[in-house]
Amino acid sequence: LRFPQKLWKMLESGKFQSIWWSESGKCVAINKDLFEVEVLGREGQQVFHTQKIKSFMRQLNAYGFSKMQRDFQRSASLPEFLAEEAAASAHSQILYYYNPSFNRAHPWLLETCKRR
Repeated sequence: LRFPQKLWKMLESGKFQSIWWSESGKCVAINKDLFEVEVLGREGQQVFHTQKIKSFMRQLNAYGFSKMQRDFQRSASLPEFLAEEAAASAHSQILYYYNPSFNRAHPWLLETCKRR
């Protein structure tokens, strides 16, 4: 299987806690630290031909994925702002990648997901 098909199969399997579809199904969400241990650190059963997160991210970029920034609305009150900052730091290890040809609702677009 090519990289996009492997990624799709991984997302649909539900076997991994470190990678999932975003709520909209248009982005891939990756918990960076957990992904390195759970997926890239697997002995003998490697899903991708790398053990390094940077190499995995290069593959995403090579297939047209773009890193997305998570937008957080900030509150004006200090207690709410501090609570939101704590939540944002928990999300700092989560990476979001988008590709218009990689959409959970439109699996047929996967065939158009080509290496650059």
